[in-house]
Amino acid sequence: MDNERIAELFEGLGPVSIRKLFGGKGIYFDGVIVAIVLRGELLLKADEQSAPEFEAAGCTQWTYTGSRHGKLVVMPYWSIPDSAFDDPDEMTVWARRAYEAGRRAGK
Repeated sequence: MDNERIAELFEGLGPVSIRKLFGGKGIYFDGVIVAIVLRGELLLKADEQSAPEFEAAGCTQWTYTGSRHGKLVVMPYWSIPDSAFDDPDEMTVWARRAYEAGRRAGK
């Protein structure tokens, strides 16, 4: 996903900055990380408060198996509902949730 498309998706939230992160990209709004792009997939930040909304929308959480211990590692990033990619108003709602989760995390 190129930076122009990322900026377009987050336009309703406001101007974002994009930095290299985890071999992908970190997307920041107002100094708070709100999303990542990893292996071409855009994932939004969530927390204990917002994760149920992502789950209810059929989104999936980023997990991976740790190479050192073989255990499942659960990350605070979730996929985006497909409908949000085509609806700027809906995307803004999800992006705002991610921003609020980032603020609550203090990062």
